Amino acid sequence: MIVMHELLVPAGDMECLKQAVHNGCDAVYLACKNFGARKFAKNFDNEEIIEALRFCHLYGVKVYVTMNTLVKNNEVDIFLEQVDFLHKNGVDALIMQDFGMICLVREMYPNLEIHASTQANISSKDICKLYYDLGVKRVVFSRELSIDEIDSIDVPIEKEAFIHGALCISYSGECLMSSMLGGRSGNRGECVGNCRLPYTLKKDNKVLAKDKYLLSTKELNTTSKIDRLLNSSIYSFKIEGRMKSPLYVGFITRLYRNLIDKKEINLTNETNKLKTIFNREFTVGRIFNESDSNFMNTNSPNHIGLEIGKVLEVTKDKIKIKLNKGFELHQYDAIRFLSSNKGLIINYLYDNKMKLISSCNDICYIDNKIGLIKEDIVIKTGDYLLGKAFEKVEEKKISISINVKAKLNSNLIVEFSDGENSLKIERDIIEESINNPISEDSLKKQLTKLGNSPFICNKFNIKMDNNIFIRIKDLNDIRRELTDKLIELRSNKKTDYLKQEVKFTKTNFKTDKKINCSVSNEEQLKACLELNVDRVFVRSLDLYKKYQEYNSVYYMLNRCLLDVNSNLQERSLISDFANYTNYEVVGNYSLNVTNIYTAYYLSKIGIKTLTLSVELSEEELINLIEDYRDKFGELDFIILVYGRIENMIIKGNILNIDINQKYQLVDLNNQEFPVFYDGVSTHILNYDSIMLNSSEILNKYNLRYDFYLENSVEVKNILLKK
Repeated sequence: MIVMHELLVPAGDMECLKQAVHNGCDAVYLACKNFGARKFAKNFDNEEIIEALRFCHLYGVKVYVTMNTLVKNNEVDIFLEQVDFLHKNGVDALIMQDFGMICLVREMYPNLEIHASTQANISSKDICKLYYDLGVKRVVFSRELSIDEIDSIDVPIEKEAFIHGALCISYSGECLMSSMLGGRSGNRGECVGNCRLPYTLKKDNKVLAKDKYLLSTKELNTTSKIDRLLNSSIYSFKIEGRMKSPLYVGFITRLYRNLIDKKEINLTNETNKLKTIFNREFTVGRIFNESDSNFMNTNSPNHIGLEIGKVLEVTKDKIKIKLNKGFELHQYDAIRFLSSNKGLIINYLYDNKMKLISSCNDICYIDNKIGLIKEDIVIKTGDYLLGKAFEKVEEKKISISINVKAKLNSNLIVEFSDGENSLKIERDIIEESINNPISEDSLKKQLTKLGNSPFICNKFNIKMDNNIFIRIKDLNDIRRELTDKLIELRSNKKTDYLKQEVKFTKTNFKTDKKINCSVSNEEQLKACLELNVDRVFVRSLDLYKKYQEYNSVYYMLNRCLLDVNSNLQERSLISDFANYTNYEVVGNYSLNVTNIYTAYYLSKIGIKTLTLSVELSEEELINLIEDYRDKFGELDFIILVYGRIENMIIKGNILNIDINQKYQLVDLNNQEFPVFYDGVSTHILNYDSIMLNSSEILNKYNLRYDFYLENSVEVKNILLKK
């Protein structure tokens, strides 16, 4: 059985979109000006969205629009207006993160296809099953899952996975670093890329690594693993890159199209070309079980180019370069010198007689316009000819068949068919020829003269009499009319628009005001128990089992589990989406509750106690609780008022640190972030504890305190001041 796979390509603007389509993608993903997880890409306004939809549909390419940010209460109406606009104009699917919006849109627009974004933390069979039951068509897996793990998930839902591009170091949708440090939320498309900055690693004030890019990953590149991908259960192969150039989009689309279609290419040569466009070094990623050490590039977070040669000699005016065997340098290429980190565009290239040349594959000279003073390694960071080759991309052509019936005493019948659509025109224009009958070749020539249209005729069938005459002008008019109608039919492809009223039921899960704490050790746990804290969340399973006789003690499950249900205890604090209708659970802030609909629909799957998002302001927290009460009734909400936010959770031991030991990452502002490795994942906490001081929150709502470094005395003092 042949399994078809979709090649899904990013489009940050219309130029990138056209490169993607004409170079062979099956689908594109793009964003409107709001609610996309790449807010700083150019993105598309409403007119451009309509243009993109028509253009892509003309060529049989699907369009998925990313609306994969968290949505706040005051944004819900605008969010739904955008959904409505996209549905009416024929979007093929929406890619979404916000759980409440996914559930609401599924009920409100039953004909609209929804894909659960990787931002929704698709990391387990449990969440796949949940979304399948909710009617979601496809899930985009976390980039931390291996291909074997993805294959093992036997839920009948479409599977999508990233196969190329930039990697987040933290599980997507679970990173709060940008939000906590600068107020720009990665969950709302505003990530500033803190992971691409230098850090110092310390333990007990001893420096283990100084000013290295310790959180910066290499670029995902699975071209060498294409056969395994083609034999996997993954339907859609996704390329990252809505911030990338049209050249990048066009080249990478064509590369993977050729690989998927099993065309003969020199992968080494193609990879070298790719290195000149963009790379941070390449990794096969967690999808192919890359080791922690090969996953990271701690030396540079930027485009590093392709090493092509070395400097043999430097003078004030000229730089003499020796190119490595098999490499070329061209006029207008971009190069950089490794040690000096100086770069330039080659305006003039010379041979050893100082004559101007356009290209070289051995020894050449360039002008020393950057003040290079010593020998160095030569890196190509831009290939001029490669860029020119993709500037005027060959437009994709759509194969059609043309059927003609031209019989005397009958109407002329001409049919255009693209295999899915058939259009027919009949005209009473056939005359008996006296001395100048039209030939079959002439008739074929006129009807297949498709010129600048997107069509090409690959099959022409005709039944005709020999003694007939048809005017050339009439044939041209028929051809143009059928061409225009087929363009319009293909471009205007839409699913049936349907909007339904959603009916909500009241909830009544309010409890008395409670104090909740999370603890990191037994000392903190004992202090909480002495003060009769209502709920205590413990990370250690051994510690939970030791104290599980206390009804107030809950086991804090790790985030991003491959198997949620098997890790649940009698009482659990959960961080992942799943169906919990048969369990006693409390929802952690990693569930990203930023609006009342997320809270409502989470209560429907058994999570009746919820910690609200730590990305909400004090005013937004209060308003959410009150708005929920007004619309839906009572729910047991918790507000985190003290503690270090967990900024990142990272698969593996990328810092190579000892298990369950306390380390610190220090940034350029000398802020120290506690770090530990639990044997499975690396956890990075915020450099400082948050502390909410609103008297309304402290006196009225359920509160939570998170303890990490505090001793028992400090725990008690903080809680007694509540």
